Amino acid sequence: MLGVGAGPDGAIGGWSDRASGDPPQASTIRPQDREALAVLLSVHGMGPLTLGRLVQRLGSPAAVLDLAGTGSAIECLIDASRDPNGPGRAMPANVADSIVRAGRNRVAILADVELSRLRVVALGDAEYPARLMAIEMPPPALFVRGSLEPLAARHVVAIVGTRRPSPPGRRIASRIATGLARAGATVVSGLAVGIDGAAHAACVTEGRPTVAFIGGGHAVLFPRAHDRLADAIVDGGGAVISEYAPRIEPSKGTFPQRNRLISGSADAVVVVEAGARSGALVTASWALEQGRECFVVPGSIDAPTSAGCNGFLRDWPGLARVVSGVPQLLDDLGLMGAAGLPGATGLAGATGLAGADQPDDGRVVVRSTVELPTVAAVLAGRDGAQRGVADALVLGAVTVDELVASTGLTVGAVLGALTRLEASGLVRPLHGRYELAGVLAAAQPPTAKPAAA
Repeated sequence: MLGVGAGPDGAIGGWSDRASGDPPQASTIRPQDREALAVLLSVHGMGPLTLGRLVQRLGSPAAVLDLAGTGSAIECLIDASRDPNGPGRAMPANVADSIVRAGRNRVAILADVELSRLRVVALGDAEYPARLMAIEMPPPALFVRGSLEPLAARHVVAIVGTRRPSPPGRRIASRIATGLARAGATVVSGLAVGIDGAAHAACVTEGRPTVAFIGGGHAVLFPRAHDRLADAIVDGGGAVISEYAPRIEPSKGTFPQRNRLISGSADAVVVVEAGARSGALVTASWALEQGRECFVVPGSIDAPTSAGCNGFLRDWPGLARVVSGVPQLLDDLGLMGAAGLPGATGLAGATGLAGADQPDDGRVVVRSTVELPTVAAVLAGRDGAQRGVADALVLGAVTVDELVASTGLTVGAVLGALTRLEASGLVRPLHGRYELAGVLAAAQPPTAKPAAA
């Protein structure tokens, strides 16, 4: 059994009420309806609206599968899916046929869910994330690996960005995620390579839960390169979540849909780096549509990875806000209290505050006590070669040749330092290049160029 039920008139926890515009009411879900949901959501082309109409018309997900087993199933399913507000609009025959075939493969589909170590959490369950329940078209059910508890935290913040970040962009994502994690917020992202992965990894390094929404089924996890990161997220008390059944392949259409869940599960979205056509901008747009706050890290006007960020700030003045620093972001998000501070700025007279400066204009500026590690602190006790190579990586060198030129070390010395840093989890190789990892990725960069060891 996958677990637990039906609400009034067989509705899924009030989900069919939601389809008509009313807020869902929490209730228990019958085991047969939960299992029917898992089967129905394995059908390609089965969206929340179509499934909602079927459930409203037939009474429950289990009733939909029962109908799929009858002799005239395809015609009856098409008729039951017709939109009462749009005559003639109904599911295509191939989707109805897929429902019939899914019903026949019910045992195998449910075994796949069990094999993937997933729980099915239906809309209206007490466990269903409250923030997601409030968005337009929330998923009928979530396939969850891990704990949903982090999404019930007081502060949940999404961090998104390009899959091909610059080294500084990756470091900024790590620093923001580290600051948020240390302030007690849950960080949400999409498990993609690049900015998403850097944000998740920073939280894992901090020992704080983080939540990933994926754009396909768990059994076809994408990207495969992040399967270990996914395991670490779950082991760390977080979750990997999909609205798609285990074998649904990710596609160009599933990722924009996934992005609405990243923004909808959070109070705010932070975009670190995004090209002009980046999917991160879709998440930012969803955030504004869902009434979430949107923060954007600006960049050089010559940097392709910042073109989308700069353009978004220009297109949405007053709605998209600039990230001017990690402490300032924490204050804008209302996390200074979580960090032990009363606020970032205040009028003169609020003197005597810990960590406060008194500028000439009479304002009191309070700085966050959420301190990020410095590169020097992380590298304390390591030899000169390791410190020189790490500093060079922080400042943008990525290949062995660049590290040799930057540090003045021999090739052998650079490779030896990289090996030791990699063994300590501070550096990792990536397609012939090297990048910072672990706590070093979140460290404050040095202000001066590294000297040769």
